[in-house]
Amino acid sequence: MQLILASRSPYRREQLARLGIPFQCIPANINEQPKRAEAPPTLALRLATEKALAVSKHHPNTLVIGADQVATIDGTPLGKPGSLENARAQLKNLAGKTVQFHSAICVTDGQTTRSDNVITLSTFRPLSETEINCYLEREAVLDTTGSAKAEGLGIALMQSIQSDDPTAIVGLPLIALSRLLREFGINPITHQHTTP
Repeated sequence: MQLILASRSPYRREQLARLGIPFQCIPANINEQPKRAEAPPTLALRLATEKALAVSKHHPNTLVIGADQVATIDGTPLGKPGSLENARAQLKNLAGKTVQFHSAICVTDGQTTRSDNVITLSTFRPLSETEINCYLEREAVLDTTGSAKAEGLGIALMQSIQSDDPTAIVGLPLIALSRLLREFGINPITHQHTTP
């Protein structure tokens, strides 16, 4: 069965490539605005599902993966900074605090749809202004939720990461995804399709 990742994210593409299963990337182009009073886990799961279903509708007989990540600090959603000024402000705000990441995934074949949400708690060290400035000079973060790339130098900003899936913080929880793929009859280890 053909596999599609409903994303344009290079980070999710790199993560999925780790499983060694051939796939293609087709972005979903959906409206990602949160609904009024929508809780972060609900938002992440809804967007992951909408992405998968939107691409699946145009690609029958394929297995489509949708993913989304929502981060919060003290209950307030964190977005992508978009500018160095915003990134600096985000990192100052994150220093010494714990961020909750909701990394949602959805897999659909157009008939059956399954999803999961993996929670990651990331606690940041106290950060000096010098550290923040040096980090921003060395790491491109404008497209990164919370301005901290755990897969890069951002890991040095953190005191601890707690999760059932260490890949979730990057945006595509591979342990949960592997489980969902097996439920659809695809074994990431053998690459054989079996009847679920």
